Amino acid sequence: MRTLLKTAILGFGREGKAVLRFLRNHNVKNTSILDRKFDKDYLKNLNQFDIIYRSPGVPYNLREIQAAIKSGVEISCATDLFFQNAKGRIIGITGTKGKGTTSTLIYKILKAAGKDVYLAGNIGKPAIDILPKLKKNSITVLELSSFQLQDLKHSPNISVVLGIYPDHLDAHKNFKEYLNAKSSVTRYQTREDKVFYLSSDKYSALLGKMSKGRKIPVDFKKFNLFKEKDLKILGRHNFKNAVIAATVAKNLGIPSKTIIKVVKNYRGLPYRLEFIKTIRGRKIYNDSASTNPMTTVAAIKSFATPNIMIVGGKDKNLDYRPLGKALSAKGGSTSGGKNSATYLTILFGENKFKIKKALRGNKFAMVSNLKTALKLALKNSKPGDAIVFSPGSTSFDMFIDYKDRGRKFNEIVKNMSN
Repeated sequence: MRTLLKTAILGFGREGKAVLRFLRNHNVKNTSILDRKFDKDYLKNLNQFDIIYRSPGVPYNLREIQAAIKSGVEISCATDLFFQNAKGRIIGITGTKGKGTTSTLIYKILKAAGKDVYLAGNIGKPAIDILPKLKKNSITVLELSSFQLQDLKHSPNISVVLGIYPDHLDAHKNFKEYLNAKSSVTRYQTREDKVFYLSSDKYSALLGKMSKGRKIPVDFKKFNLFKEKDLKILGRHNFKNAVIAATVAKNLGIPSKTIIKVVKNYRGLPYRLEFIKTIRGRKIYNDSASTNPMTTVAAIKSFATPNIMIVGGKDKNLDYRPLGKALSAKGGSTSGGKNSATYLTILFGENKFKIKKALRGNKFAMVSNLKTALKLALKNSKPGDAIVFSPGSTSFDMFIDYKDRGRKFNEIVKNMSN
C-alpha cells in the first residue's frame, strides 16, 4: 500500500466510507474526503491528488474526472482495492438485471455445501469490508454493477455474464459506453479463469467470448435439474437466474441434491416480484427493484391472471416501446372480458408522460403518488386479479432508492388492508 501519496475519496457514501476505513487500517493518513454534502465545489482541483478513489455513484465520465486523468491522476475504486488484496477465489456476476437473485442463489448453494463463502458488492456489503475474513480457500460472490466495473483493472476468477440491454443511459454517454464498462468482468481474465455466459443473448455472448479463460455457455434447453414450476420465485426470468446459478454451482462440484434443495426453497429477495398480501381477493406484488422497462416486461409475462400494473419513476433515457407493447399485449379472457392481460396501467412519476406515449391503446390512468395508485387499482380490479407494482424506472424522483420506494409501497398496502 502506497502510504505517502496524496489521496482523495470522491463520494462519501457506503463505499466511500469503506475505502476510508481500509486506508486508515493501512496507515494511509493523507486522505481528503470530496463530497457535495460537504462542499459544493468538491470537484475543483482534482489534479492536486496522486490517486482518487471514485465511489460508484459519481459518474466516471464527469468532465472534471476526465481532466484529472489527463493530468496524470490515478482513478481507482473500492472494488479495485478488493481485487488487489483479496484471498481465495472471486465469482463476479454482472448483467443488466438478475444480478442480485443469481448472486444470492450461488452464495446460498455454496454455503449449503459447506464452503467458506461471502456475498458482497452491489448487493449490499462493500467488498473491502470482508477482506480481513478471507482465507486461501474462501470464495467471494460479488455482484458487480457497470459503475463498479467502469474503472476496474481486474476480472474475477469466475465471471458470470447475464443478459445485457440498455440501462443507466442517464449516467453513461450511450449503450456502447455501458457495454464497455461491463466488459471489465472478462477483459482481464487469464487462461486459468472461467466465464459463464448466455449464448442466447448477443451481448452476454460477446463479453463471454472476450475472455482468455474457459468459456461455458449456459444452455436453458438442455438443463434438467429442476423445472420452472418447482420454484417458489415467480417468472421465467427468475427460472433462468436459478438455472445460471445451478450451472455455476454444478461446475464447481456441488452435488445436485444440494443445488435442488436450495433452489426449490428459495423465496427471493425483497422487492423482486415479492408477494405482499391479498386485499379483498386481489393479490398485491411489490417489484420495486424493477428499475428498467425490460424487467417490468418480464414481470408482466410472469402472470397468467389478469393484472393491473403500477408503473413509472425517474427517466433514464431508455426506450419505452417494448414496455408499451407488453402492457398492451392481448392476454385472452380477463376481468374486463376479451381484453389485454394488463387491463389497466396506472402511471406515476417523472416519466409517466413518456410511458403513456408508448402505450398502444391500453386503458391507463395517471396519478401523482403511490397511495392514489393503489387506491385506484383496488377500485378497478376484481377478486382473483393481481395488482403489480413494477416501476420499470429508478426511484430518485420521489424516493431515496428502490428499497425506500419498496418500503413505502408496503406501508401503503398495510395501511389500506387495515
